[in-house]
Amino acid sequence: MRTALKGLGVAGVLVFTLFPVYLMVVTALNGEANAGSRTLWPADWTLENFIYVIGDGGFGQYLTNSLLVALGTVLAGAALALLAAVAVARFRFRLRTSVLVMILIIQMVPVEALVIPLFIQARNLQMLNTLAGLVVVYLAFSLPFAIWTLRGFVAAVPVELEEAAYLDGASWGRMFRSVLLPLVAPGLVATSVFSFIVAWNEFIFALTFMSDQDNYTVAVGLRRFFGQHATDWGAVMAASTLITIPVMMFFVIAQKRLTEGLVAGAVKG
Repeated sequence: MRTALKGLGVAGVLVFTLFPVYLMVVTALNGEANAGSRTLWPADWTLENFIYVIGDGGFGQYLTNSLLVALGTVLAGAALALLAAVAVARFRFRLRTSVLVMILIIQMVPVEALVIPLFIQARNLQMLNTLAGLVVVYLAFSLPFAIWTLRGFVAAVPVELEEAAYLDGASWGRMFRSVLLPLVAPGLVATSVFSFIVAWNEFIFALTFMSDQDNYTVAVGLRRFFGQHATDWGAVMAASTLITIPVMMFFVIAQKRLTEGLVAGAVKG
């Protein structure tokens, strides 16, 4: 009886979680979505909404922009966060504790409070309306969390392993590549997922920093299908489906390493 109740509970949670996704995909494939049809199983199935969104809607360019920004944030963030995490976990220097505290404080500042200062700074550096400018901004928000998380992974690696590599004649670079990097790889994946989500879903900075429509990301480009007096629901749901697919693919690829990273990160801080 208890097993049956647990099964019903799990099934209920799955239905509650997946039903909005199902409704989104069905509406995107519904040829009568803009005619007031809200059926759970449309009679007219079509790919016209996707064709319109990618072609005339310009969403293909928005997807490309978001992928470039997200991948740039993930790669640069992983490299910088790993080096910073090694520094704060392995080396002792003045103001080390203050640096760690500042990393935590940065996470507490509301995003809205930073829009104007960052906009002025980006304008002075001539980085407005550029994808590189967005990458720099997203790095500023994802790096503190990534550094703090990776610090725990680096600290969990026994120092004796590094010393053994040195005794075998390995340089610091060789030890870093062959010993430390493979052991903290799960943590890199976990922080990369966070960085990807930050860069992919962010809206405020992408809207504020971008004046050229060709540089819009998917979060900003989705507004194009919302009119003042009417909304193209077929296009909105098709675009939303396209936004969801890269995130799902990223999670599927990183799932195994992400699980290992979450477990390993709880071992030692």
